[in-house]
Amino acid sequence: MALSLAFSNPSKSFSLPSCVHHHHVSIPRSALLTNPWLSPPSSRFFSIPSPSPLPKPWSRSGGALKCSLPSRPQYIPNHIPDPNYVRIFDTTLRDGEQSPGATMTSNEKLVIARHLSRLGVDIIEAGFPASSPDDLDAVRSIAIEVGNQPVGEDGHVPVICGLARCNKKDIDAAWEAVRHAKKPRVHTFIATSEIHMQHKLRKTREEVVNIAREMVAYARSLGCQDIEFSPEDAGRSDREFLYHVLEEVIKAGATTLNIPDTVGYTLPSEFGKLIADIKANTPGIENAIISTHCQNDLGLATANTLAGAYAGARQLEVTVNGIGERAGNASLEEVVVAMKCRQELLGGLYTRINTKHIVMASKMVAEHTGLHVQPHKAIVGANAFAHESGIHQDGMLKHKGTYEIISPEDIGLSRSSDGRHALRSRLLEFGYDIGGKELDDVFKRFKEVAEKKKRISDEDLEALMSDEIFQPPVIWSLAELQATCGTLGLSTATVKLVSSDGEEKIACSIGTGPVDAAYKAIDSIVQVHAVLREYAMNAVTEGIDAIATTRVVIRGDDNYTSTHALTGETMRRAFSGSGASMDIVVSSVRAYISALNKMLGFVSAMKASKENTEKQNISH
Repeated sequence: MALSLAFSNPSKSFSLPSCVHHHHVSIPRSALLTNPWLSPPSSRFFSIPSPSPLPKPWSRSGGALKCSLPSRPQYIPNHIPDPNYVRIFDTTLRDGEQSPGATMTSNEKLVIARHLSRLGVDIIEAGFPASSPDDLDAVRSIAIEVGNQPVGEDGHVPVICGLARCNKKDIDAAWEAVRHAKKPRVHTFIATSEIHMQHKLRKTREEVVNIAREMVAYARSLGCQDIEFSPEDAGRSDREFLYHVLEEVIKAGATTLNIPDTVGYTLPSEFGKLIADIKANTPGIENAIISTHCQNDLGLATANTLAGAYAGARQLEVTVNGIGERAGNASLEEVVVAMKCRQELLGGLYTRINTKHIVMASKMVAEHTGLHVQPHKAIVGANAFAHESGIHQDGMLKHKGTYEIISPEDIGLSRSSDGRHALRSRLLEFGYDIGGKELDDVFKRFKEVAEKKKRISDEDLEALMSDEIFQPPVIWSLAELQATCGTLGLSTATVKLVSSDGEEKIACSIGTGPVDAAYKAIDSIVQVHAVLREYAMNAVTEGIDAIATTRVVIRGDDNYTSTHALTGETMRRAFSGSGASMDIVVSSVRAYISALNKMLGFVSAMKASKENTEKQNISH
């Protein structure tokens, strides 16, 4: 028997899995006023289920409830056969990449997209193809490779989506990029709030409605059967106008209606009511999926997303580590794990995300974007499962559920051990399944550090992994480095680099310090203009023999640009790089070379794309 929440409006009901029996209890209306997820109902009493003892397949673990989930429903663009299933739409490669300094190469995007597919993400928004030829090529590559490759036991193939503003040029580019996927989607948007229409678009309501309707119809005319529409700044839009716009785009062929809280302005109770109102007042809404896209400007993105899901949204837009413009987006790991932990309070909603791949996804995105996770970040932060307090440690020893509502193993994180396992076995415990040359390279670095340190910690090992595996394609690599510094003379550095074709080049330089001297020597070899914008160094572990990790952000000349999806402004690209070594100068040099390789790879891809376009034009 299914559980239901009975509203005064009989059309609104939410169900829990049939594995739970129930009876009803009545709660006074006053008690509901403290519930942040719901608007007070019009009736005096609100009927909710009271679950009886949990039969199988339910189980309790550490205070959290777990239930065996049904298989992933068949994908139908505008319908989900199971009303409790929630699609996860990941926009790390699009909205997440708009974080300052987070530019990724096409190859890095492809690597992340492959892992998002293994993670079980339903829809991957692979980019904004109209931004630049490189972005179009990256989205096309992901559509071809990831969008046609089944993964997991259920043979899951994710939807590949491309973003487009409401104009034909953008939509053409998006469709050209994603049409190669088995399940392609075009996502188009236009602002609907008064402040945006008046000051950004300079258009009337009627003009906005016409553009939205015509562009959705145009995308449909190209052959795209899966179209998502977003009314930008929906949280501050007039409700009646919003219902009208959504009605018109549904008629034109939109299959998903994404409701963005573009500036992170709403509170959970407001956003939940917005979703419920759209569901209740938009004609034809039964023919489309309601989606959420919550920004984190007030730190409420995860809460708003969950409120939206509870109110009826069945697609949630998120990013790994919550990265994105300004304060970021709703975090994939927070939303998914919260739904898993509190499923009984969210009406039995569930996803098919394989949470054991979450930690690996977090590390991969952090390294490829250069945006490291703060230690206190929920779920994936370094401190998320650290228990420093004596009281907490005592409780953990007696029962892990005293201070842990989820198990670290559930998200792919192994607890620290004595480090005496074989290297590959230890790496597998971290979620790194590597072999061949990659394993040889890591083992070589491992032995180099082992000669200098008595004990190598898990943190040391992960730093070495990141420095070897999460790097852009090699154009230049460090062969040798010698630096001198001090108070008795000028700092000098001699650097030998090896190019991808095996050519060795040596340069010497002086500088204000050993790092400055080394960077100047590298510049004289590479012969590419780069400006250092950010430089940061951290010790991986405590002690004077700690491995140092360095992160740098560089910027090239004005030729390295892309178009911002929301503002349409031309942005100068920045490129990040990371390096690790027990020698801080070596660590700094590795990071700088990593950033240069990323920038040079971008330039090479741009040239190849331009040449390919010119050849196509000539052939036509």
